Amino acid sequence: MTDELTVVRAGYAPIKGTRHLARDQVRFDAKGVVGDRGFALVSLDDGDPGHGRVVRTVQHPALVAVHAEQVGGRLDVVLPDGRSASAEPTVTGEHVVCDYWGREVDLELVGGPHADLFSEYLGRPVRLARAQRGEVIFAGSVSVVTTSSVRELARQTANDDLDPARFRPNLVVETDEPFAEDDWLGQEFRVGEATLRIGGPIPRCAVIDARPETGERDVRLLKALVSSRPTNRAGEPMFGVFAEVVTPGAVG
Repeated sequence: MTDELTVVRAGYAPIKGTRHLARDQVRFDAKGVVGDRGFALVSLDDGDPGHGRVVRTVQHPALVAVHAEQVGGRLDVVLPDGRSASAEPTVTGEHVVCDYWGREVDLELVGGPHADLFSEYLGRPVRLARAQRGEVIFAGSVSVVTTSSVRELARQTANDDLDPARFRPNLVVETDEPFAEDDWLGQEFRVGEATLRIGGPIPRCAVIDARPETGERDVRLLKALVSSRPTNRAGEPMFGVFAEVVTPGAVG
């Protein structure tokens, strides 16, 4: 019998790097959360417009304060200062091969007012691109953090209001023991109608130091994790776990 996890928060962002929003319900298919990171911002190479880079949140933490929502075919974007763009992204027929953390991904550039809005906000020219499911995801298709681990990190850093949204998880699940998820590798759990198989730990970067509402760096969570958690060869500390979908279904 597969154990069940109690989900206390579910969420995703339709544009990679933008505000990670809590949802009343999310739906999992074989590739992860439906609607999660279906778009990305790209910076094109000057010498070769067919190549570029996916804009990284760690280099542009202000992105986390941008509210993006997909309603049917329409994409609504609202900046912190109230400027906005609302339109259905249009097909251009243009494709760009982008570097994403050392691997190449093929993205489809789309038209509409969103690129100009983001370019003004970031202070650099960017384009909006549609991503195939799973293309701009670092590792496993689903990210999970636990309540007890968040509480323990809050205790270590004296942050009583530590928001799990800093870690941009698809699921926050209830646990009693901090970092119990470290021992879940390969286990399967039910979450709502879906079943997930837990994979490896998630390496973290300085994005977690940015306040979700503003993008301003206001705490030193990364430093605290480096001193207390296992790290990878790049020195990145682990917090939370990836997962893959075994059985699709809704959560919430």
